[in-house]
Amino acid sequence: MSSRAQAESVIKNIIRDIGEECEAKGQAASETLVAFMVKAVVLDPENGFNVDRTLTREDVRQLVELCVGKLTEEGSATLDTLKMQVYFDMNYTSRREFIQEHQRLLATRLGPVSRDIMDTQARTQADLEELYRKIISYMLLSSGVGSPNDVNTVREATAALQSVFPQEELGTFLALSSQDKEQQLAELTAVVTGIRIFNKFLNKGGEGIDDLPMLLNEALPELSGAMEASLLQTQGLAWRYTALLETLAGGQEPAGETDPSPVLLRQALYNVRQHEALLNVILADVALCARQVETLQNDLESRLLNLKEAVQTRTAVSTAVVFPHFTVLSQLWAGLQDEMVLLNVQEAVALGLQPFLLAQAQLFPPAQLDLLLEGSEVRSDEQRMAESAEERVDVQEVRGRQWLFPGTMGNLSKLPLQYRGMCAYSLAARDGLLLPGNPSIGVLRLHDKYYAFSSREAAEQFSSCPDDFTSRVAERARRCPELIQLLELHHQFTGTTPYSEGPGGTLQVKAVCRRDSGTQTDTHLLEANLATTYQWNEWELRRLAIRLANLQNSVTHSTQTHLSHMRRDNDSQTYPLRDTAGQTTRDGETNVPRPLVHMTRLRGRHEHPAVKTDLTRPVED
Repeated sequence: MSSRAQAESVIKNIIRDIGEECEAKGQAASETLVAFMVKAVVLDPENGFNVDRTLTREDVRQLVELCVGKLTEEGSATLDTLKMQVYFDMNYTSRREFIQEHQRLLATRLGPVSRDIMDTQARTQADLEELYRKIISYMLLSSGVGSPNDVNTVREATAALQSVFPQEELGTFLALSSQDKEQQLAELTAVVTGIRIFNKFLNKGGEGIDDLPMLLNEALPELSGAMEASLLQTQGLAWRYTALLETLAGGQEPAGETDPSPVLLRQALYNVRQHEALLNVILADVALCARQVETLQNDLESRLLNLKEAVQTRTAVSTAVVFPHFTVLSQLWAGLQDEMVLLNVQEAVALGLQPFLLAQAQLFPPAQLDLLLEGSEVRSDEQRMAESAEERVDVQEVRGRQWLFPGTMGNLSKLPLQYRGMCAYSLAARDGLLLPGNPSIGVLRLHDKYYAFSSREAAEQFSSCPDDFTSRVAERARRCPELIQLLELHHQFTGTTPYSEGPGGTLQVKAVCRRDSGTQTDTHLLEANLATTYQWNEWELRRLAIRLANLQNSVTHSTQTHLSHMRRDNDSQTYPLRDTAGQTTRDGETNVPRPLVHMTRLRGRHEHPAVKTDLTRPVED
């Protein structure tokens, strides 16, 4: 076994032992929470663990005891914050991942029904009827618009399927391959679902189909209002804890008989600030859902109206015209269904965060906070921003640093500020106090990281020695492990991947400090009268003259027929033909001797026959 595998085995055993001891004490702890607590205990320098050496049995025993003690601690705001972070990481998922997982689960559940349809070999009429019923059940389960156990819903779906796929065509369906069967089944499901949605729009059917647009229009404002109210309550607590910590840091005695502990106040502040950050993430998703629902509803209404006009103005409508409309209706309705499920999940996650606020509420009840803050000023984050809005970092005094200001760049609000936008100087120099940074003062760019500050003095102090302050923040995060997720310091402490950096999370944004720009100056400001026919080149004039001379010797001929009469004039221009001659190679010849024969004794009567003499000259002559 390799050293890495051996180390992983030891860690798993430690996590299992911690979980068993926590369960024995009546505190259930998930493996993720235990693993995070183990890492937090090892990182804390007060515990004295050295990650570079092998843990002994005594180290393992001490580690288990420390983790069990922290996980079973009663009324700990730090433990609630860690549980809140782990719960959110385990239950929250991005929009794209959720839709993909939802579709995968739906396909898994429909798998047995689909395979049953694909593998059916119907031989009798009863088998065909049973197959037809299975197809209808599959369509209802796949579309989610009605239950296959409702008689009226099944009857309506059967009528819609009969109009596009009669039972007599099951023989053709059975002859297809499995892949073609799946494709045709999906197409039929989309068309039948679109028909039922259209019938619901016409008030002629739609049995078992919920009014999703109305439900979403009611659920979205209700969910947004409830979450915004919860967010305002959490922000109010954060502002009050911050004011109380500032009072203690200033050396003033808070009102009331009890003296609150700054450590417990900071733990409570971290708890509510983490809840605020997570609620903002969910609210952003709810706002995105609202925009998506509005788009889907507009497209659905437009498609329904177009389909209604196409159907009512014709006595017979071709399937090639209406089937695409039905398919799109089914897709839009499926999108609304996804938005409804996504909203339910977001609401469940937001409600699941509430139990992790109990510890800080028990440590500092509202009545006690009111008594401690009597006479103190509680300022909101917006008020702090407004008070420091006129401050601006003097670049001349902090030379050697790159500062970004709202007036010099356009995407300053989109930059991923370090420490979730909290003031880096306050975290290090004011005992871990969380104060929101104000980008209007100036954003410091250092090693492709961006820092915001709560005041100009804080910005100047931090820029004088940034490495020292960042190391002090990291050291505080080791002692307070909830800050690792809260301030997004997971890059410095490997092993945790927050929701914002997982698959589908936000991409790194870089500041746009410089951009290319151009200006155009008119060459001629006044309108000029130019003679377009003027030519200064004499050779061009000569060419035009030759062309006119040639045109005088040309003949124009036109012919008009019955087909071209009163349509257009056809003109063609030709040049007179020229007689031309061409020279080819010269013909050669050879002479042979001419045959010449002389005959005698052809006249008169002779006793002897005629004599023939050959006078042909030889070829050699």
